[in-house]
Amino acid sequence: MAEPAPSSPNEPELLALRGRIDKLDRDLLGLLNQRASLALEVGELKRREGSVAFRPEREAQVIDGLKTANPGPLKSDSVAPIWREIMSACRALETPTRVAYLGPAGTFSELAALGFFGSTIVKVPCSNVDEVFHVTSAGAADFGVVPVENSSEGVVTRSLDLFLTTPLFIIGETSLYVRHNLLRCENSLENVTAVCAHPQALAQCHAWLSHHLPHAERRPVASNAEGARLASLDGSLAGIASTHAATEFGLHVVAPAIQDDAHNRTRFAIVAHPHQHPQPKASGHDCTSIVVSVANRPGAVHDMLVPLKNHGVSMTRFESRPARSGQWEYYFYIDLQGHPDQPNVAAALAELRGVCAFFKQLGTYPIDVH
Repeated sequence: MAEPAPSSPNEPELLALRGRIDKLDRDLLGLLNQRASLALEVGELKRREGSVAFRPEREAQVIDGLKTANPGPLKSDSVAPIWREIMSACRALETPTRVAYLGPAGTFSELAALGFFGSTIVKVPCSNVDEVFHVTSAGAADFGVVPVENSSEGVVTRSLDLFLTTPLFIIGETSLYVRHNLLRCENSLENVTAVCAHPQALAQCHAWLSHHLPHAERRPVASNAEGARLASLDGSLAGIASTHAATEFGLHVVAPAIQDDAHNRTRFAIVAHPHQHPQPKASGHDCTSIVVSVANRPGAVHDMLVPLKNHGVSMTRFESRPARSGQWEYYFYIDLQGHPDQPNVAAALAELRGVCAFFKQLGTYPIDVH
């Protein structure tokens, strides 16, 4: 019979600390249930007045306040994900939140949805970005999560184009550091005939693929998770996806972090139907997104920017997209710092509307809270 392992001289102290942690955990659970009870009362009041359960500006203010008040040693970067999960669980007691995103399981879009709303949601995975816009417009989902910009590859053009043809508007944003991994059934780079991934991921890993798999076909598919799924079915294929997708489909991470830009980041927009969700109120750190076009004449773009300068409104993003009219006309997608409730922003928008041939406000929302 084996001898029992000798006890550590620090074991009594360790057991005492664990006991204190266990007590704190029970105290925390009691406080969380008190919070949940209050959330139910808030939900009842909201139902009586017909207001929505999810207010992104309120959640942003709560997280900002907690980060400011945080004395440590818990890092402030840890506050947002912890409280998003708490608020997600409390919100789910009022009503289930249905969120559409580019699926299947394991996509970065799914991670963005979980990071923004928390894990207590009803997932609505979609086969492409068009379907995310469609199901959210039709009311089959309360919110949609769509990629709009990547730090190395620029804007996601399909998402921008769909803002022109659908009624959805932006009520929030979130961003992710994107680590691309080469996934495969075999833990080897040998005999890979094709690499399957979303076109953006293939582009973001161009240099690595050219150096390590120069003869493999680069096969674009609807999502990185779909590429991982295909790789799980065919040993000659590899996928580019997250470690979450590797776990989901039982694949080896043959090569981690193969993206060309070590700081590769993707920005996602949270979209909703204006009939189902109001414009978020000012949070104190907001962004207003618009799309405009101007007449094709000398100085038109300059004239479009003058109202922003005159009213002291900062422009944080400026992108152009062809209008597809055959007349060399363009739409301009612009992000502005501030909220229309601010007098200078309201004045700039009103003046800008007057000089544009086309003007559409895509949304006003709190800037991403980490």
